[in-house]
Amino acid sequence: MKAIPLAQRAAIASVATACFLLALKGYAAARTDSVAMLGSLADTGLDLFASLVTLWGVRVAAVPADDDHRFGHGKAEALAALFQVALITVSATAIGWQAVTRLIDGRHGAHAEYGIGVSLLALAVTGLLISYQRRVLAQTGSIAIRADNVHYQSDLLLNGSVIVALVLDQYLGIAGADPAFGVLIAAWLAWGAWGSAVAAIDQLMDKEWPEERRAQFLAIAARHPELRGIHDLRTRTSGARDFVQFHADVAPDMTIAEAHRVMEEVEDRLRAEFPGVEILIHPDPEGWVPHRRRKPDDRQAG
Repeated sequence: MKAIPLAQRAAIASVATACFLLALKGYAAARTDSVAMLGSLADTGLDLFASLVTLWGVRVAAVPADDDHRFGHGKAEALAALFQVALITVSATAIGWQAVTRLIDGRHGAHAEYGIGVSLLALAVTGLLISYQRRVLAQTGSIAIRADNVHYQSDLLLNGSVIVALVLDQYLGIAGADPAFGVLIAAWLAWGAWGSAVAAIDQLMDKEWPEERRAQFLAIAARHPELRGIHDLRTRTSGARDFVQFHADVAPDMTIAEAHRVMEEVEDRLRAEFPGVEILIHPDPEGWVPHRRRKPDDRQAG
């Protein structure tokens, strides 16, 4: 039987967790009539939908490159992450509206013990899922799982906020505590959605690696004694895969076979430090002037 990739396992675990919590919170929301609990329920419902989209994204992203998609299908993860962002934004807006409405009418909930008990269980289950997702992220770097992980991290705060809101509202009698926490939860979800959106758009727009990582890559490549210089470095990320291409200057009298040997040695060194990166190197004779003028911001090394 074919083994299920790690990112897909994490997505399946996310779906199962969301189903379990949805049932629990649905019961608690009905018993407590708490807007914070209702917000938590709505968030979990969207968690389930978003997790299903994440599962789709990582499954598509895992499909090998084909004739129509020579660079693979990794950007499906970014698309899944953007869809999650849209759902989170809708959820935050709905929760915020409900909270403001409750602040205006001043209605109180009941049976806080149900909401507190369910929220404590949700904290434990969500914590286990986040821990598992982080282990998967360390090995895969999946952006879809990262977006899912950010959302579930916000769930820890959300469930803790529900507990505090119920205690303040129903046990201590502090008017407006429950809907006030609902507003805070909505704001937190919106902030998390913004961060996930930025990461997904960066991938879709082929944003360059961070400058520190680019510099490290150049430094390792430039260590080869037969390289005379490096220019036109381009980097990008697609799902869990990274792509790099650059031009490398070699001695003008070097044969094609010798240049090929040098390029392979440079690639081996780079892959040892950057495993899984797809590298494309174009050798140039030192001093050769390209037909197009190099851009001023082309990075140079060597």
